[in-house]
Amino acid sequence: MIVINLDVVMAKRKIGLTQLSEEVGITMANLSILKNNKAKAIRFSTLNEICRVLNCQPGDILEYTDDEYGGVLIEPDNGV
Repeated sequence: MIVINLDVVMAKRKIGLTQLSEEVGITMANLSILKNNKAKAIRFSTLNEICRVLNCQPGDILEYTDDEYGGVLIEPDNGV
């Protein structure tokens, strides 16, 4: 699973959703989908603009985790 850490990078850069939306040229609704880790895809052109505005690398925003639950360990219920 790919986890989007846009909210973390935004907080470090002290930039809000409205300002980032305006500077990147993406709607607040679409940016919110990214920020809340609900996106299924992102265009390279959008990622490029986000990285340009936030002065970061794609790896600062995108993270791969080996499980489908976004890093949350879910134990199977063994009836115990």
